[in-house]
Amino acid sequence: MLPSSNAQWNMTTSETDNTDSSYKNRLYPEDQAKVDDFVARGVNSVERKPFRPGRLLVVLIVVVFVLSAFSQFLARWAGVS
Repeated sequence: MLPSSNAQWNMTTSETDNTDSSYKNRLYPEDQAKVDDFVARGVNSVERKPFRPGRLLVVLIVVVFVLSAFSQFLARWAGVS
């Protein structure tokens, strides 16, 4: 039967945090160890330089400029312009 009061069915957020900790640890310790082992070897173990979007932008601008200049040269050489 349903209780006459919803008080026992309603939990406050602090009670929920105290009782349910599944959101903190999603993996069992042995599974987490497997994940840590996988991340530490192979391609994932290589230290990389940080991504630099400014450098990528400069490289793209230079490439576009060089290709544009080359196409202008070819057009003038062929007598198109």
